[in-house]
Amino acid sequence: MFCTKYIDWRLTRSALFVTFTSLGTASTVLAADASLADQAQEPPFDQERFNNEAVKPSWSLIIGAGGIYEPEYEGSDEFKASPVPLVIFTYGEWLEIDPTGATITALRNGGFSLAGKVGYETGRDQDDHDRLNGLGDIDFAATVGAKAAYTWNAFEFYATLDQTIEGSESLIGTVGVEYSAPVTERLMVSAGAEVVVANDKHMQAYFGVNAAQAAASGLSEYKAEAGIKRVNVSASATYGLSEDWFVRGEAALGILTGDAADSPIVEKKLQPSASIFVGYKF
Repeated sequence: MFCTKYIDWRLTRSALFVTFTSLGTASTVLAADASLADQAQEPPFDQERFNNEAVKPSWSLIIGAGGIYEPEYEGSDEFKASPVPLVIFTYGEWLEIDPTGATITALRNGGFSLAGKVGYETGRDQDDHDRLNGLGDIDFAATVGAKAAYTWNAFEFYATLDQTIEGSESLIGTVGVEYSAPVTERLMVSAGAEVVVANDKHMQAYFGVNAAQAAASGLSEYKAEAGIKRVNVSASATYGLSEDWFVRGEAALGILTGDAADSPIVEKKLQPSASIFVGYKF
């Protein structure tokens, strides 16, 4: 994130200053003691002592809070505002834990990376909206998945695959691209687009209406099959208020397509959302 780059740069400049200062001091001392160099030779540098030193792990922790304004359910034409906590922990370049789950990067080679992820699917409650009455609940469930990505300059191209365990038993694939670049020393902007594909079970769980549900809800019976579920576009900006504090805002638009868009459950195909967060980086 922007804040990480900003702080690291300041640390790098400090490290360089200390290095140059140390070198200057060392030169002065050596010049003053040149006459003693022949009297007392330094022992050879023992590299093995340093080779055996443990490398200090790099980690970061971001905590904060914010809110999101989004449709009451996927396909709704009514919106709700919800508070959202923000906790992001990273360890080295291989582990990240955020509000969506834990990601472990198993392979990095040049711009290519391969990661595994454990997360969750929140499901859906029929009490979330009047239009969902009679459709029943979709249970909260765990998800496991993988992500392959390639970074080129300011672009990241990625593909993900996530399987829900129990719940809707969804299998969801996503292909997308994201662009991120600094505008000033404090401001970072990003923009992205992605296509989401889902299997029969996901489509039927969230957009289908079987005979029993039709009778209970008054909606027409509808069978939703696998295919492209939606296209998402987004833009965000992160601004560093100080070395440690930052604010981030995002606006996004989801466009339901195919069987998802034609479902009697869906009231509106365009699904906009907006969010804002304030965070502190340790």
